[in-house]
Amino acid sequence: MTPTAERAVSALTIPPDAPFFIVMNAGSGRKQGDLTREILDRELGGAGRRYELRLVDDPAELAATARMAVEDAIQQNGVVVGAGGDGTLCAVAQATLGSGCPFAVLPRGTFNYFSRDHGIPAGLDESTRLLLTARAYPVQVGVVNGRMFLVNASLGLYPKLLEDREIYKQQFGRSRLIALFSAAATMLRAHRHLRLHIEHEGQMREIRTSTLFVGNNRLQLEQIGMREAPLLEQGLLAAIAPRAVGRIAQIFLSLRGAAGRLSDADNVISFAFRSITVTHPSKRRRRVKIATDGEVTHLDMPLEFHVAPEPLFLLKPEPEIALANRS
Repeated sequence: MTPTAERAVSALTIPPDAPFFIVMNAGSGRKQGDLTREILDRELGGAGRRYELRLVDDPAELAATARMAVEDAIQQNGVVVGAGGDGTLCAVAQATLGSGCPFAVLPRGTFNYFSRDHGIPAGLDESTRLLLTARAYPVQVGVVNGRMFLVNASLGLYPKLLEDREIYKQQFGRSRLIALFSAAATMLRAHRHLRLHIEHEGQMREIRTSTLFVGNNRLQLEQIGMREAPLLEQGLLAAIAPRAVGRIAQIFLSLRGAAGRLSDADNVISFAFRSITVTHPSKRRRRVKIATDGEVTHLDMPLEFHVAPEPLFLLKPEPEIALANRS
């Protein structure tokens, strides 16, 4: 579908008096919350638009706060806004999906893959101003056992990388350099390989891998050089699983990914799909650690990965502008 046709068929215009219900994870510090409120007052308040900023100090309260914001938005014909990194945005989006409410984001994370992929400006001033003019477009989300993800979901080594990264961030601060250093340190340590059965389109495949990674973000997949990246726009997800290799080979695979050449590696299995079922060969009920958009939890196998049957309606720039803004 051309960008013009997409606008004509899919875009939802936001009422000029729609209030914004903004849910923000305050874990990064009260100073960031104060700065956010100052910009919201200037950009939204200055334009005569009503908003409510709901700071969440306890991450355990994030989902409940998001659900309350959705209820208020439904009653007042408003927009639900997530402010934070990809994990926070996913939690707020999970509450919004299926509600009929438009969803918007104010990127405040380290990598911001979701917002960048949709051309939303990284600067808080610019992304706040966008709320006043943007229309809502349907965007695809992934689901694993009822848990939504905007960017990716994974099991195996990748959740361990995320846990270690949080420890490094608490000690040394939040930056991309710290995140990359943490990942290298984790991969140098010994780790167990997974034995998995993957059922896809009636076919069963057994693999041994350090991690199973399911991607729903074209920008992230393009950065590591996956050929499946364009297929996300056809309503598919992408599965990536490096074959069981040693630590040194694992690091070389990571370097290929950093260079945007992971698809060229012989030791990587990848394919696009609409739905897959992942089980353990023993068939016993197992509880596994899984990461969705950077947030680690435990889920029972089998794992059912699929594209959500309904889209999330995201406030974003017009298609031509969004494409130009992707970085």
